Amino acid sequence: MTRCEAVLADLAAENAQLDEWIDSVDVSNWDKVTTIEGWTTMHQIAHLHWTDLTSIDAICAPERFEGTRERGIADLNELINSTAKSLALLPPKNLLAMWRRGRTDVQTALREVPDGQKIPWFGPPMNPTTMATARLMETWAHGHDVGETLGLQIPMTSRARHVCHLGVKTRTFAYANRGLRAPDIEIRVELAGPSGEIWCWGPEDAAERVTGLGHDFALLATRRRHRDDVDVSATGENAADWLKVVQAFAGPPGRDPVRLADR
Repeated sequence: MTRCEAVLADLAAENAQLDEWIDSVDVSNWDKVTTIEGWTTMHQIAHLHWTDLTSIDAICAPERFEGTRERGIADLNELINSTAKSLALLPPKNLLAMWRRGRTDVQTALREVPDGQKIPWFGPPMNPTTMATARLMETWAHGHDVGETLGLQIPMTSRARHVCHLGVKTRTFAYANRGLRAPDIEIRVELAGPSGEIWCWGPEDAAERVTGLGHDFALLATRRRHRDDVDVSATGENAADWLKVVQAFAGPPGRDPVRLADR
């Protein structure tokens, strides 16, 4: 199995888990607010569906995607919120059916991308494996919003490693996204997976380090948790500063997460 196929398999598993969560609750709960911006479960599914369709355009219809990208350059937050709001008005069962078809179609499209070809996006162009990882990260993050709001048990799985990987690899982008320059220093990252395995990035002899739980770092990198509410530690000034801006997704960081005690 190639690395891309492995990521796509985990993406399918993440989608299946979100399916189970949605099917486990009454449709009346789909209107529960899941974020401080006021998104409901249907907004979350609408956004995932729109991003899947946009990914397909980036792969199969780059000229059409370029028009979307230009709108995003003008105001990505407005584009994200307006499309989620529009699609969330659809009957829930219709939207869910569209999302389920679209997420299958994007996996098919990713499998057909020729080796070595980059896919345009709102940030830097990506290879198919990276785009598949980005789709998993989005599904993991927005699925967490839904599961948490519905009061469901959210399991710690090894699939969070993909989210952590993006969080580490986008370190320079996270700074640039805030008009800052990333310090020219190596950082060792060692995170514990749910089965006791250690996920590692960076040189072993790096003076500065980030350690902790992989699941918690993924929550931090997707800006689902405040730094005070995660089991993630930094050794060194630069490592500590990075955890203030870490961001695994493209686009503006949005509002800072609120401490759990203040919710």
